[in-house]
Amino acid sequence: MADPETPSRSRLARESSAYLRAAAEQPIEWYPWGTEAFELARRTGRPVLLDIGAAWCHWCHVMDEGTYADAEVARLLRQHFVAVKVDRDERPEVDQRFQRQVSALTGEGGWPLTAFLTPDGEAFYGGTYFPPTDGHGRPGFRRLLGEIARIWREEPERVRETTGAIREAMTRLTRRPPSAVTELAGFPDAVLRELRAGFDPGYGGFGGAPKFPHPIAVELLLWEEFRTGSEGSGREARETLLAMADGGMYDQLGGGFHRYSVDERWRVPHFEKMGVDNAELLVAYVEGFRRFAEPRFEEVVRGTIDWSHGVLGEPAGGWGSSQDADNAPGDDGSYFTWSRAEMLEALGPADGRLAIRALGVGTDSAMPHDPDRHVLYRLAAPREAAEGLRLDGPPEVAYARVLAKLRAVRAQRAPPAVDRALYAGINGRFVQAYALAGALFDEPGWLAEAARVADRWLAEGFDEQRGMAHLLRADGAVGHGLLDDQVAMARGLIELGIARSEPRYVAAARALLALVDREYRGEDGLPRAVAPSLYDGPQIGTTAPPSYPIEDTPHLSAGAAAALAFLRLADATHDDAGRAKAEALLRPIASRLGGAGLFAAGAALAAGLLATPPVQVVIEGVGPRARALGSAAQRVYHPRCIVFAGPPPAPFTFAGGVPAAPPGGARALVCSGTSCAPPVAEASDLPVAIRAAGRGGA
Repeated sequence: MADPETPSRSRLARESSAYLRAAAEQPIEWYPWGTEAFELARRTGRPVLLDIGAAWCHWCHVMDEGTYADAEVARLLRQHFVAVKVDRDERPEVDQRFQRQVSALTGEGGWPLTAFLTPDGEAFYGGTYFPPTDGHGRPGFRRLLGEIARIWREEPERVRETTGAIREAMTRLTRRPPSAVTELAGFPDAVLRELRAGFDPGYGGFGGAPKFPHPIAVELLLWEEFRTGSEGSGREARETLLAMADGGMYDQLGGGFHRYSVDERWRVPHFEKMGVDNAELLVAYVEGFRRFAEPRFEEVVRGTIDWSHGVLGEPAGGWGSSQDADNAPGDDGSYFTWSRAEMLEALGPADGRLAIRALGVGTDSAMPHDPDRHVLYRLAAPREAAEGLRLDGPPEVAYARVLAKLRAVRAQRAPPAVDRALYAGINGRFVQAYALAGALFDEPGWLAEAARVADRWLAEGFDEQRGMAHLLRADGAVGHGLLDDQVAMARGLIELGIARSEPRYVAAARALLALVDREYRGEDGLPRAVAPSLYDGPQIGTTAPPSYPIEDTPHLSAGAAAALAFLRLADATHDDAGRAKAEALLRPIASRLGGAGLFAAGAALAAGLLATPPVQVVIEGVGPRARALGSAAQRVYHPRCIVFAGPPPAPFTFAGGVPAAPPGGARALVCSGTSCAPPVAEASDLPVAIRAAGRGGA
């Protein structure tokens, strides 16, 4: 066992996590998560300080650069505690466990998560960010460490009472009574009523500042419009997608979305860009384009794919997890923001004024801490912004030139760091998004990239007995037993298999979902976040109550994603068993989510799709007419439609089989259930046929 005085660099410097390696130079005697630290705490009789953060987390950096660089904090930790640092992306199961415990104790959650634990791994105090000395309306960490050390030493009964209360709260949480929802068919409507109560009619999205994107809620609104013809639902979905696309939430120069907006108008973001956000937003914009044919949505899809490929993409295949908000200690978005002087210097007087007008460089885009710097957002169309200016060329051409020049200037700045860790949950989401976008916009390169990544994960991260690993490292795959990894990768593999008509991807997805069905069932059939029989992480302390990931956070919950995956597999293979498994998952989920509103959108969408008849389309023939039919089919919004380019091979199936096509002809076959409509030969007739086939019983 390492001596407690061993410098932390000898531990954290060899960790695979970039977030942990960045802390190796701090004066804190950090340990990574594992049995060594807790054995030391037990042997020395000290409590454990647990710090959970991530490479993309701004306030984690602030605490690292201030609090954990403080000599007195380091002395107190060295004298009274065993300090453990965790990357929440690398160990989401640890983060989930202690987020729940700290939230039950204090009502606080988020990152950095600061928790004080017994040597048995039970929290007895916690919070989020703490400055070194009193400030920001929070107690200073120096003072807090002294008080926690005193309580641990002098009031052990108080510690025991607190840990006991948290255990009871966790038990109550896992056994909370069913909600008022008794019928699955009524669940989507109940959620939609709650969701609409929080819709922002002025700026789109849900709630006020800070405002997070909720892409799965947008997909639920699109489904509602399809089901009922409700213009209100469609309008809310479109307004939200447009507002996010035109706001500072979306990087107008580099593509990709920042994590959230600090204001309700989507103008000033928190600048970190997370893979999980961008993959889920890609899917929402793909579906939005199918419904509205809005050119701006296509621009966003292409820009986000360019960013994810160029910034997160790995040469060997895969997408890293995030791009940081900051490029240096004390920085806050300087890479992404501009002053008026910088824009005029880069562009010249006429183009500079066009950029200032079009990209909203005014007081409502100013950074709170530095009013001279502005976030770029789309305030006016190029033609409107160009009024009264003498430009070289038409306004649209001048605007494109402006964006290109600003990109070139920004490329000379030091970019924020990228966390290149490869996580299954994020990569599975990107495989799904690239497959859907590649099929919609006929981009074989996107499909090829998705296939290359999927092939790498199947070769290096997949085990038939244990499923998909959480993380691919240089020395192999690690971290089995997490539900989100299984279902995210299964959904990606299913969409890739459909887009390329490749059975092996669907076969791998079926194996992952069979594992989910067998190993991840918990109380009342609820899906567990961790499968105890498959989990290969360190077993720390007492057994924690199971976590059931059924609420969106705002990312799609793993429980709802599992139901969606079973349903999509059933649609692709015409297998009613998948539909039954989705329904069996959704019933206990819906019974627990009464009042969750916006955070139940994923489960509500899955329940709604369960009641929406699926549609399958086969495009037969080759040549321009067949391509036109295929493009028309892909561009129809239907929430439960699958398009095959040619008769699908097993295990894909098609209702009633595929009748022989006339020689040399091109046609589309549209089927729902066990019946097919008459073949469609004209692309202009196909949207009506697809929408009509999916209406009955919806």
